[in-house]
Amino acid sequence: MDPIVTRFPPSPTGFLHVGGARTALFNWLYARHMKGKFVLRIEDTDTARSTQASVDAIFEGLEWLRIDWDDGPYFQSKRLDIYQQYIQRLLDKEAAYYCTCTTQELEVMRQKGMAAGGKPKYDGTCRDKGLSKSADAVVRFKAPLAGTTVLSDVIKGNIVFQNSEMDDFIIARSDGTPTYNFCVVIDDLTMGINTVIRGDDHVMNTPKQIQLYNALGSPLPTFGHVPMVLGNDRSRLSKRHGAMSVTAYRDMGYLPDAFINYLVRLGWSFGDQEFFTRAELIEKFTLENIGRSAGVFDIEKLQALNADHIKAMAPGKLVQHLTPFLNAKGYTLTEDAFIEGVINTLRERSKTLLDMADDALFYFSDDIQYEEKAAQKFLKPTALEALNLLIDRLAQLEQFDEKALEGAFLAVMDQTGLKLGKIAQPVRVALTGKTASPGIFEIIEVLGKDRVIARLKKAVQFVLDQEKQQ
Repeated sequence: MDPIVTRFPPSPTGFLHVGGARTALFNWLYARHMKGKFVLRIEDTDTARSTQASVDAIFEGLEWLRIDWDDGPYFQSKRLDIYQQYIQRLLDKEAAYYCTCTTQELEVMRQKGMAAGGKPKYDGTCRDKGLSKSADAVVRFKAPLAGTTVLSDVIKGNIVFQNSEMDDFIIARSDGTPTYNFCVVIDDLTMGINTVIRGDDHVMNTPKQIQLYNALGSPLPTFGHVPMVLGNDRSRLSKRHGAMSVTAYRDMGYLPDAFINYLVRLGWSFGDQEFFTRAELIEKFTLENIGRSAGVFDIEKLQALNADHIKAMAPGKLVQHLTPFLNAKGYTLTEDAFIEGVINTLRERSKTLLDMADDALFYFSDDIQYEEKAAQKFLKPTALEALNLLIDRLAQLEQFDEKALEGAFLAVMDQTGLKLGKIAQPVRVALTGKTASPGIFEIIEVLGKDRVIARLKKAVQFVLDQEKQQ
């Protein structure tokens, strides 16, 4: 059996969106699962709409998702000579012909077809004229007039197309540029693509492509057409549902492994399992488990899955993902061990890396701004005794770990008769400015003795200043 070769052929007319990324992912996973090859091809023959910015955006999206390719990137715009060779081959075999029908004549044909209750299509006027190449001539494929063309789809099953309902479609325009369906076949044929996984909006293109393969005497690839991704209201996915560039999700704080985990579940399943590592997806992904129902994009489910991936990822690995978000807030990071400690306190409660970065800010700025309600409730004269005693206890500690910290708090509780909450909440506000945060001992251990004592002293002074003003 030949090695599996899949491909992803985006058009560079915009960003890499959710549907395109899922198509790329399915092809990549199948190639990796089968130990085959994954090819990247840029379909840029639409020169009016194709841009370098879009090419760059596609590369950026794939690289963030860590979808790597073994061959390419190929650019269709640089393969025109190959297409011309195959157009000539079909002409020489009389499987294609020149057509000089005008736009007006074609419109009359379409109107006649519709009036007769059929489809608006080309009627074959130039099919047997034996015309030569000319400035106004297009090249049409000589499609079979009778019988059927059968698409054997590994996802949808067999789909039968009546050849009588199809027409002699154009494979080269009058300026010589080849058309989409022709380029796709020649690219897949010459690149050795033997497995085509794509969106089911391409189903209607496939019989034309099958006919071209047959005319060229080439074996067909395996076809699998994947149902579309819909919004949560079951309409076609749009920007209001989340049809943004995949890099927008990166900037919103989603992990690439969480995002591909979510993408793959939009149409593929493995029992009831929801959470997959990248390695598990490669191990388990098969075409047989792709469903026939449309995937529904739900941002809340993506967020929940992202939270699970944040919890599961080791703090050391999360550092590289969190760092850009902290840098964007003006913090330059130097000690990985410190950042790992920060992450360890926050990953259980963070849905996105953006959340984590926001919640981490008190670790990096000693200019703590107290929330007004928090200060009014907890930073008041009744907290002074406990705060001062704790400052003294912490200053005496040689070990600054959870066990030692717990001992310091217990000693203050004994001296004051206060329960832990009555001491911990003023301390929490003093250290973070807020009433909600990670565990108090975790925070203290990460901040370190000097910074903790400095913040507690600042809180004591704040209380004293407030007293003077009353």
